[in-house]
Amino acid sequence: MRRCAWPLLRLSARAGLALRHGGAVRLRPAAASSSSSSGGGGGLRAPDTSLFVPVPLKPVEGAAEEDVGAELTRPLDKGEVLKNLNKFYKRKEIQRLGTENGLDARLFHQAFISFRKYIMESSSVSADLHIILNDICCGAGHVDDLFPFFLRHAKQIFPMLDCMDDLRKISDLRLPPNWYPEARAIQRKIIFHAGPTNSGKTYHAIQRFLSAKSGIYCGPLKLLAHEIFQKSNAANVPCDLVTGEERVYATEDARQASHIACTIEMCSTNTPYEVAVIDEIQMIRDPARGWAWTRALLGLCAEEIHVCGEGAAIDLVTELMYTTGEEVEVRNYKRLTPLTVLDYALESLDNLQPGDCIVCFSKNDIYSVSRQIEARGLECAVIYGSLPPGTKLEQAKKFNDPNDPCKILVATDAIGMGLNLCIKRIIFNSIVKPTVNEKGEKEIDSITTSQALQIAGRAGRFGSSFKQGEVTTMHRDDLLQLKEILSEAVPPVKAAGLHPTPEQIEMFAYHLPDATLSNLIDIFVSLSQVDGLYFVCNIDDFKFLADMIQHIPLNLRSRYVFCTAPLNRKEPFVCTTLLKFARQFSRNEPLTFDWLCRHTKWPLAPPKNIKELVHLEAVHDVFDLYLWLSYRFMDMFPDAALVRDIQKKLDDIIQIGVCNITKLIRASQSGAAPGTAEVMSEGFPLSRTKRDARTVSDHCDAKSTEPLSVALEVPGERRARSLRAYRSATRQEDLKSHGRGSLANRLLREGLLTQEMLRQLESEWQDQRRNGRYGLASKRNDQSSSKEMGKKKK
Repeated sequence: MRRCAWPLLRLSARAGLALRHGGAVRLRPAAASSSSSSGGGGGLRAPDTSLFVPVPLKPVEGAAEEDVGAELTRPLDKGEVLKNLNKFYKRKEIQRLGTENGLDARLFHQAFISFRKYIMESSSVSADLHIILNDICCGAGHVDDLFPFFLRHAKQIFPMLDCMDDLRKISDLRLPPNWYPEARAIQRKIIFHAGPTNSGKTYHAIQRFLSAKSGIYCGPLKLLAHEIFQKSNAANVPCDLVTGEERVYATEDARQASHIACTIEMCSTNTPYEVAVIDEIQMIRDPARGWAWTRALLGLCAEEIHVCGEGAAIDLVTELMYTTGEEVEVRNYKRLTPLTVLDYALESLDNLQPGDCIVCFSKNDIYSVSRQIEARGLECAVIYGSLPPGTKLEQAKKFNDPNDPCKILVATDAIGMGLNLCIKRIIFNSIVKPTVNEKGEKEIDSITTSQALQIAGRAGRFGSSFKQGEVTTMHRDDLLQLKEILSEAVPPVKAAGLHPTPEQIEMFAYHLPDATLSNLIDIFVSLSQVDGLYFVCNIDDFKFLADMIQHIPLNLRSRYVFCTAPLNRKEPFVCTTLLKFARQFSRNEPLTFDWLCRHTKWPLAPPKNIKELVHLEAVHDVFDLYLWLSYRFMDMFPDAALVRDIQKKLDDIIQIGVCNITKLIRASQSGAAPGTAEVMSEGFPLSRTKRDARTVSDHCDAKSTEPLSVALEVPGERRARSLRAYRSATRQEDLKSHGRGSLANRLLREGLLTQEMLRQLESEWQDQRRNGRYGLASKRNDQSSSKEMGKKKK
């Protein structure tokens, strides 16, 4: 019976092989595999196979059943098998067949290593493979006969090879308008309100919003959505507020109002409205959030879409609407109050005037400047991005109040949108800013024209007590560059952001069930196809969270939601808490109010130093995170109302800290070891110009900026340190590198030198060089002195 079965198995082992010509097997590759691997056919690019993670395939150990192949033939000689497997790997014909079936050199090598390991370490293999291997070892077969088995193994460890066409179709992003059939079913009217800051463009759009039977306002910030929510209800137009963390109904019975003010990520593309307003449309180019503006522009079901923003986005919006068959009406606006760029810099904080706002781009600068201002007997308000919205509003109210002695504002570019401030003069403390490019890489460069105009435009707001605005810099040598930046035209917005949807990722996961979420996203972006009007947004934050919670057992949809949570991944406390949230969620244990209080150590006391203030801000972010998740998993995060109550209390505590910020700075400075304390973890040290940014490039990789003892020095201390540093530095040639040399870096690290002092030293050194002090005569003196020193040593 076994003798009869042997030829039958031998035939079945070869079923699917093509004709043999000259000892080589010719396989006809599937059309799908060929097209998907070519990268050239049909304009498709080859996939990035470095993202293909092989699925582990364990060798067979101690098979319970008898080895049928060994009984039909004989046990395999593993030494001979190894020789033939290596011969198989080296054949050019086999490598070519692999390429035709989607295996490039990288995948081919990985698949072969796995295939060889599987055969060599398995106690038994399938009967058909055993027979083929035995034939090859006996000289009755050819190594090319192994290819079908090799390809089958390759598709087991790289399942994407079998479904590449499906994956390409899922990740085809070339026709985003087709994703919104409800919007395409109506003929929408698009009105673009274009103009600079303080031109009234948003005002006119909001007036139309208020007069409509139903409407939705989509803004970039919670503060803006909250402002429209308040204005609408004050005008007797019932309006609900919808943000990621909050739902506020206009009516007591919690019925949905006809008008909604929301953050743009929260807008509905299924609900019909008469009027929709999309604010700050130029953010459609934002490398991280641009997808939300694209989705709103293409998907909102409204008869009228009022788009507000910079004129630089007109051409792109017009082209996008051309693909939907909709025309764009453009209404241009001019600034309502004049804005003047002054011919002089502030140069000293002694020259501050009521209504001044100093704009910094780092927390260290915020702390340093605010302390120096209060050292002069002046009060100042402080606003920066990580402050809670309530604290920002209170600081803005304090600054705007004509009866309050606080007349100076120190802020980051967080004031660029979302706050109404009575500013007379904007003063740029620096004109360089850390950014993240489209590749997710950190850069430090001069602010863009768009950023400069957005910030400078906050001066002289229409309706405030200042009828015109002024703008200047803190330092004289920055002023010329600022004028150049402001005089340049804003470059046109060229592309709109896109982001994979949960449905697309779920379809990917169906085809690749063993891939991690981070890997799924990588493969999706690698295979995605977009036309020239779009780009795929940066997904580094999403991948960071996906990798962080990968070990926690969650279903794919829940995992996706956790990875889209809005948090700053530079905040360790917030990231750790998200991890705890996900772990508790995976156990199906509700995250109660008591649980949250225990893990955040609530109640919390007012901060005694800057470090404690930063921690309180992080706890506020954790409460935000809880509220954000509570609207997505209501049963698992059941105590949103209680959390919102303690968040308001925490906001009050943070306000106390910010109002006493100079006391916190002094406490931090007095309690810090010299040269070791840090204000916060920031990605960049900030210098004042692009040239300075280059000189500290070696220092930019450090996670923190200047030590606290340097960043918070008062002018007298700085002058003393400057004198000591100058005497030391002038004795070293490393000074000539202006920050690139080891001495300058060491002085920076030890707190003996600041970027401003380096610039002053550079200027003085160049002056002395021009006067001949460090010219040829100086070289001769140095040479003669070195000779004398040599004689003395002898």
